Amino acid sequence: MAGLDTEHPHRGFDNLWYILTGSSSTGHTTGPGGAIERADLPEGSLLFLRTGSGAQHAEKVGADQLREGLDDEVRTVLFWVNLARKDKGSEPYAMVLHREDMALTQEGDATHRVLVGEGTRVQLGTPGLILDVELARGGQTVHDVPAGFQGFAYLLDGAASLGANRARAEAGQLALMGPGDSFVVEDALPGTRYLLMAGKPYGEQPRFNGPYVD
Repeated sequence: MAGLDTEHPHRGFDNLWYILTGSSSTGHTTGPGGAIERADLPEGSLLFLRTGSGAQHAEKVGADQLREGLDDEVRTVLFWVNLARKDKGSEPYAMVLHREDMALTQEGDATHRVLVGEGTRVQLGTPGLILDVELARGGQTVHDVPAGFQGFAYLLDGAASLGANRARAEAGQLALMGPGDSFVVEDALPGTRYLLMAGKPYGEQPRFNGPYVD
């Protein structure tokens, strides 16, 4: 991304960029009067950008980071969460959550890092839950999911059996949640890691329009 013009517009959703390994930086027009704000993103950090009525955004490694010998091997996950129509005209803003700001919990054999959920500063337009889950030695865990939430688990590494039907999933695959208030993960291989993402649906039909969700 160094030396590349990656600036592009967004509108109508929450943009979340999670740095799994490596580090990067970003700029976005969320400052006073639409001025560009820059955010450095070390490993384990989460950028939250509410695009609202519209914002410019660019992922780019800064010159200072290049001087410091920043490793160009970066692994990230970028995901969008739609805003309700009543919130699509809201003022854009951004925040960065660092690894040390994220609560850690232990459930069964897994460590759960809370990116979005109770007690976090990141508040989506709808109640939501986003966890980075690691089973370093394999095994099992269970997630309590609020009633009415819909979501999925995205496997980053390893493999596990997920949900009531124990569907087997491996790295790069996604397992949808079924009905109920818990999501069980069993028979995970050592080193299994996944993102669990769930939220309360708006009941509105999103309209995708390139970099916008209207």
